[in-house]
Amino acid sequence: MQLLTPEPWSDYDLIDTGGFEKLERFGPHVLRRPEPQAIWDKSLPEPEWERRSDAVFKRDKGSQEKGEWLLRPRMAERWFLPFRRQELDLTFKLSLSAFKHVGIFPEQAVNWPFIQAKVKALPIEKPQVLNLFAYTGAASLAARQAGAEVTHVDSVRQVISWSRENMEASGLDNIRWVVEDAMKYVRREARRGNRYHGLILDPPAYGRGPDGEKWLLEEHLNDLLRTCAELLHDQHFFLIINLYSLGFSALILDNLMRSHFGDRPHTEFGELYLQDSFAKRLPLGVFYRFSSV
Repeated sequence: MQLLTPEPWSDYDLIDTGGFEKLERFGPHVLRRPEPQAIWDKSLPEPEWERRSDAVFKRDKGSQEKGEWLLRPRMAERWFLPFRRQELDLTFKLSLSAFKHVGIFPEQAVNWPFIQAKVKALPIEKPQVLNLFAYTGAASLAARQAGAEVTHVDSVRQVISWSRENMEASGLDNIRWVVEDAMKYVRREARRGNRYHGLILDPPAYGRGPDGEKWLLEEHLNDLLRTCAELLHDQHFFLIINLYSLGFSALILDNLMRSHFGDRPHTEFGELYLQDSFAKRLPLGVFYRFSSV
């Protein structure tokens, strides 16, 4: 097993963690959000957290996810964040959502250069890449900028609109947008015999499809991976899956992937983390990835 964290990013800092919270800088703004895995003590005193925070997320009573942001006058409603790494030149729109998210997951920055490198290394002129549960599309942008033909699937129409804004802000075009339940989509693609050179999966612990379809990670992940194995190209391929669920270890994911995809070349699996400025490492999910190149 491996521990992966992104290279330093000048426009993002994890300043401090602890007390079930995290203090982060996204460009010019510092945000304070809940973090269920930060069970240790904070390194900075409370007055320093208060002084630095431009926006603080407060959960609604009785809710684990939904809430509201308390804003300082200097806080913008939306802003743009650049990401420059190797040949990647991307721009993301950030905004404060009612579910504490802002539009990107910084720990995923470890995967964007990987996607770019694999797309460019495949001996295919225009590799076909499928991004499932694609959210605001950072991975889709990385694949598209590297030259792939990208199909971006998410069940939330507003998130697709956000992804399109990111595409345009990054100077890209021609990503195929699909508003659909991921399970329905992959089953239909398998029936049609379609194949992809790249698969990117970032399924949530819980979700709903556009027609109310229920997604539970523990119940549906096995079936999803079984079907995805039918979609992956036999010779030229790469795959990334990320899971953020307290109940899933990297070993569970390893067992699932091996049962459906067998032994694949260049396999890596383990935990993703971010390190705060006091050297505390915050675990942020498990990953599994492999490629033919």
